[in-house]
Order: sequence, then C-alpha cells, then structure tokens
Amino acid sequence: QFQLVESGGGLVQPGGALKLSCAASGFTVNHHAIGWFRQAPGKEREGVSCISRSGDTTYFVDSVKGRFTISRDNAEHSVYLQMNSLKPEDSGTYYCAARPWFCSGSSSDFRAWGQGTQVTVSS
Repeated sequence: QFQLVESGGGLVQPGGALKLSCAASGFTVNHHAIGWFRQAPGKEREGVSCISRSGDTTYFVDSVKGRFTISRDNAEHSVYLQMNSLKPEDSGTYYCAARPWFCSGSSSDFRAWGQGTQVTVSS
C-alpha cells in the first residue's frame, strides 16, 4: 500500500531546530520526487521543499531558503527535512507527499499524503 508517514515534529523555541522524517512504503521510492508541505490554521497549504528522485536537485520556498535543507536516503526509503533557525511563522502541520518522477510546485500533483506532524515554534 502506497504510504508515507511523517515524524519528528514538536515544540521548539524560536531559533531552534527540528528534523522531520518521511518514511515511505508500498512503492518504488526512487521513482518519485518527494515534497514537504505545511499548513497553518486558517491558511492554505504551502509547498516548503521538494527533492528529486536522485536527490541531486532540491527546491525551497523563499521563506525557508538558507534555513531548511532536504535530503533523502533511498536505501532507507526516507526523506528528511532539517529545519534550523526556526521562526514562529514556520509553525503548522507538515506533510510529505510523493510525485512520480519530478517535483512540482502544485500540491495537487502529489499523491499519498501522510497524516502530518505538528511543528510549533513558540517561546
């Protein structure tokens, strides 16, 4: 069964760091780009980052460039989002999702959304 499971969220102070994990199962992970998205209460879902099938190409929304990194370990069927210098506006539920072959800027192009992991940045 095509499945993605996120983990690693939590409560962190501004300026802190978290590492999110996305564990994939039930599909050929190295045939898929993996994206991270987030949604804050009352706001639309936002694309945060995406990594290509091989991991050699990454994309980030402008608001997280220089603070977040994305990586993947296809052997472990996992994708990671390292979030540093966190800000309160980074708070939200973070989701990972898969898209065959290539990254896309549209969340509707992705499939197999996980249940999400909550990130709260607050003092």
